[in-house]
Amino acid sequence: MRLYFKYVAIIIKSQMQYKASFFMTVAGQFLVSFSAFFGVYFMFDRFNEVEGFSFAEVLICFSTVLLAFSLSECFFRGFDTFPKLIRSGSLDRLLLRPRSVILQVLTSTIEFSRVGRFLQAVIMLCIAIPTCGVTWTFAKVMTLLLMVIGGMAVYCALFILYAGISFFTIEGLEFMNVFTDGTREFGKYPLSIYGKGVLSFFTYVIPIALFQYYPFLYLIGRTDNAWYAFLPLIGIVFILPCYAFFAFGLSRYKSTGS
Repeated sequence: MRLYFKYVAIIIKSQMQYKASFFMTVAGQFLVSFSAFFGVYFMFDRFNEVEGFSFAEVLICFSTVLLAFSLSECFFRGFDTFPKLIRSGSLDRLLLRPRSVILQVLTSTIEFSRVGRFLQAVIMLCIAIPTCGVTWTFAKVMTLLLMVIGGMAVYCALFILYAGISFFTIEGLEFMNVFTDGTREFGKYPLSIYGKGVLSFFTYVIPIALFQYYPFLYLIGRTDNAWYAFLPLIGIVFILPCYAFFAFGLSRYKSTGS
């Protein structure tokens, strides 16, 4: 971990060499991402509720997804560029170094400019918390934290899975963006509004609903089942099969010699 934090310090220092560029990128991320908030706001201004969910409730759902995604995108996006390492032969260089490939990939790309999206999520959460009608007990606060942590774990696992697939396809598969960038977009609303098929898929195949929907129901008082609050922890477990697939692909990797 000490080495990882040294990498992080070096990356921060390098990005701060061009402060104007960095802060303009942060502002751009914030403004572009904030347009999604206005889309939700204007829709509720017209229809008042969606499938029985109020504007403040949807903001909690949207902000937790965006918090989880922005944090995972900041620290784990190195796996998203993994196909380039294979195509360019740079992966050979990583394999020759006496450090874990995972550590080197994690530190190859850390995008602190994603703080713009993070700030948007924090602002939305600050708007929603006092107006959503939730009685904020210790259990409810912990549920919210677990939703964010579980979401980070799921998105991290999806980035690792994407990298693992590239061992066999060379190019990254664009359909994987449906589960990362795509779920960030349609995760603005509780997944139940898209139908039972979509909800089941994102419960049993890609566990987005386990941090986005079920604990959300417990948080806003739609269910008294306290076990729903712990479902985001399965997101951490989801990393294990994704990492196993990545390790399997890495074990089958053969250098081109270039």
